[in-house]
Amino acid sequence: MIIKDIMTTDVVSIDAGQTATAACEVYKDRGVGCLVVTQNSIIVGILTERDIIERIILGARDPNATLVEDIMSRDIKTIHALAPIENAIKIMKEQRLKKLPVILNGKIVGIVTIADINNRAPQYVRC
Repeated sequence: MIIKDIMTTDVVSIDAGQTATAACEVYKDRGVGCLVVTQNSIIVGILTERDIIERIILGARDPNATLVEDIMSRDIKTIHALAPIENAIKIMKEQRLKKLPVILNGKIVGIVTIADINNRAPQYVRC
């Protein structure tokens, strides 16, 4: 089985220049677990709920004055849409990640999460 068979295709993104408050509103409106951060249509990071908790709330920063680019996780890992699921599991395990943006022809086409693997391909999950 390959990544495109289990990935979520509704990827929600936000521009790096938006505020943390704007990001929280997108979270609320779209009900997602992460936002792919772009700048000039290029992926530059990922923003997770954990980033907001640790870097805004616990960091006592003003969400209206803090930009997404200041709190996002950089150095993101991606996976190709035609890669086997085992590759995603390996990357996630080694890098301690729960989400991987999925790329095809140089563009983001989806996101694969631990939940996607558990729900759509449980045969790959070890008990």
